[in-house]
Amino acid sequence: MDVKEHFYSDNPAKGPEDAQTTLAGVNYLFLGNGLIQAAVQVDTSKKGTPLGLLLMHPEKFGPKSKSLTSDPVSGLKQTVLCILSESKVYLPHPAQLQAGWLREEGIPQVEVTWKSSPFLVKEVFYCPDRSTPRLLREVTVQNLSKAKHQIILKTGIKKQLLKIPAHLAPREKKIFIFEYEIKEDDLNHSAEVKSIEKFSISSDARAFWKNTNDCRFHSRLLDHFFQASKFQLQANIAQSGKMDGGIWQYNLEWVRDQAMVSQALTLLGQFEMARTILELILTHFVTEEGATFDSSRLRPYEECEFDQNGVLLEALKTDVDWSGNKNILVEHWPKIRAVADFPLKEVFHHSPSGLLHNQREFWERHSVHGIQDGIELAYQLFVSIGLSAAASLARLLKKGEEARRWESAASTIQHAMLSNKKFGLVHSGHFIKRRTITGDIQAEISALPNSNLPDSVPLFEKRPHHLNPDTSTALPIAKEFINPKSSLASKTLEEIEQLWNQRWEGGGYGRYHVSSEPDSPGPWPFPSLFVARAYFEAGQHEKVWRILNWLNTVPGAKAGTWLEFYGPRPIPPYPQIGIVPWTWAELTFFFIHHILGVRPSWDKLRLRPCLLQGLKEIQASIRLRDFRSNLSIEKQKTKEKVGFLIDAKFYPYEEKDPIISMPNRDLEIKIILPQDY
Repeated sequence: MDVKEHFYSDNPAKGPEDAQTTLAGVNYLFLGNGLIQAAVQVDTSKKGTPLGLLLMHPEKFGPKSKSLTSDPVSGLKQTVLCILSESKVYLPHPAQLQAGWLREEGIPQVEVTWKSSPFLVKEVFYCPDRSTPRLLREVTVQNLSKAKHQIILKTGIKKQLLKIPAHLAPREKKIFIFEYEIKEDDLNHSAEVKSIEKFSISSDARAFWKNTNDCRFHSRLLDHFFQASKFQLQANIAQSGKMDGGIWQYNLEWVRDQAMVSQALTLLGQFEMARTILELILTHFVTEEGATFDSSRLRPYEECEFDQNGVLLEALKTDVDWSGNKNILVEHWPKIRAVADFPLKEVFHHSPSGLLHNQREFWERHSVHGIQDGIELAYQLFVSIGLSAAASLARLLKKGEEARRWESAASTIQHAMLSNKKFGLVHSGHFIKRRTITGDIQAEISALPNSNLPDSVPLFEKRPHHLNPDTSTALPIAKEFINPKSSLASKTLEEIEQLWNQRWEGGGYGRYHVSSEPDSPGPWPFPSLFVARAYFEAGQHEKVWRILNWLNTVPGAKAGTWLEFYGPRPIPPYPQIGIVPWTWAELTFFFIHHILGVRPSWDKLRLRPCLLQGLKEIQASIRLRDFRSNLSIEKQKTKEKVGFLIDAKFYPYEEKDPIISMPNRDLEIKIILPQDY
C-alpha cells in the first residue's frame, strides 16, 4: 500500500477563503433528499462568507471548492442575500447571525436570522419534496422603521444574478421565495436559482419524516445532538445509497462507514434508506469471494480490513430485526455467505491461536508505518460479532449447518481473544491493541525511511511511537462483548484516559497514542464517542457528560456537524479536514441503543432503558416493523411502583429487562426506573 493514496492536490490556500473547510467559528447545516445535497454555511470568523449556500450533487463527490455554488474567485459571496435601499447595501454581519434547526411543517428546516437596521431578515432553507433536486430559500424581510422603503433583494449563484424589487411600508413584512435546482445532462451538472411565487411541501416529504423516530430527552444538549444527527445523516446520502466517507475530504466510500450509517438509519426508523445502502454494498462493494472495498478499492489479503465484513453482517441483522423483512437475505444470500466466510480463509487464520491476522490495523496504518503482521483487537471483535449475526440470519433461512459453523467460529475467536495467555488481547488486566504473530505485544511502530510521509507528523519525532492505548479497545465494552462493569472494562478505560488532552487543551480523545500519529495531533469526535458509549455501559456517567460537553464546545457544535478531528494538518499533501457521517451514527447508537435501550431481535423485543445521569424523563416514538412503540421513561417518584407497563400489562422491575414477543400493533409503554438506576 502506498501512502500517496492519502495525498490530495486540493490546496485551499490558492483560492478564496470559502474554499477552506475549517474557518474559525464556521458551522455547516446540511439539508438534502438524495437528489440534492446542501449546506448552509454560517461563518462568524469574518474571513469566509457569513451566510453562504453550498449545493452539491450527492452522486458526485468533491472538495468544498467544487460545490456547484462556489466561484473560483469570489467563493460563496454571490449566494449571500443582500438588500439594496437608498444607495445603501444591507448585509448579514457575522456577529449578528443566529442559526439553528427547525421542524416546521413536519420536515427539517434551517433558520437563520440577522438584522441590518432598519431591516430584520429571517431565512429558512428546506427541501420541499423527495422526488426533485430542489431546495427552497424562504426569506422574510421586515421593515422595523416608521418610514417606507423601496428595496431590491439581490442574490445568485456564480455569474447568475437575481434582483427582486419590492416596497415595504412601515413595520411591514414580506416573504420572498427562491428555488434552487440541480440541472444535469449527459456531460455535466449545474445549479440554477429563480424566484417563485408559490410553493407547497409535498406529502411524500411529510410522510418520510413522520415515519422516522422521534425522541425528547428534555435536555437542550441531547435534543440538539439527536435532532442534528437524525436530520443530517440522511441529507448526505444519495438516492442510490452512495455516501462520501468524509464530506469535502476523502471523496471515497468504505463498507464499514456505510454499514455503520445504514445501521444508524435503521435505528432512526429510516428502513428504506438503510436497506438501499445495504443493497448497494452487496451489489457493488463486495466481491464474489466476500472481500470488501475500502477507500473505494480492493486490497491484497495482507491489507484487508476484515472488520468491515463483521460490521456489514451486524448491519444486516439490525435491518432484518427492526424491519421484519427477510427479502435482502433471500436475494443476496450467496454474497452474505461469502462475506461471513471471507475472514475465515486460511490466509488469515493464525493456527496457534485460532485468531485472525494481517498487516494493517483498524485506523489503516500498515507496513509503511511500521505495522507488523499480527493480531488486531478490532478485527477479532467485529468478525466475532458479525459471525454471530450471520448465524442468526442463517437460522432464519433454516440453514442450520452454516449457522452452527459460524456460531462456532465466533465463539472460538471470542474465547481466544479474551483467554489465550500468549496470543489473546488482554494483558495486565486490560485490553491491548495488537500482538505480533509470535505473541509479542506490538507496543511501538517506526515509519520506514522512504515512507513519503510529511516530516512534521509525530510519527517522525525522535521518541518512541506507542501503539497503546487506542480508543478501539473501548468497543468491546460499548458493545457489551464483555461485562461493562467488570475489572477488565474498568482497567481498559483507565488506560484510555491517557488519550484525553494529549497535546492540546479543551478536551477530547485522540484516536490513539499521539506519538504514533502519521497525521496531526488533535481530538477526534467519533472515537471519543466510542469511549462515551463504553463509559455509559460501565455506569460512569460523569465521564459521558464530559465527552458530550466537549463536543458542544468545538467548531460545528451549534449545527451538530463535527469535523473528523480538530488540529493542525499539513495541507497539502493531506486533504482538508471534512465532516464524517460516522459521528452522527455513533450518536444515534448512543441515543437509541444505549439510553432508550430498544433492542429487537427477530421474534422478541427487549427493553433496556437507562437514563443518563441528570435526565428525569424521556418520551420517544419508535418505528418497529409496521407499528410504533410510544415510550415514556421516568425516574421513580414517591411511592411509585417501578417496572414496565406495556399495553396495560405490568412487568415488575427486578434488574432484568423485559423481553416480550414481537408485537404486531402500536404499543404504549410506560417505564418507571428506580431513582438509583
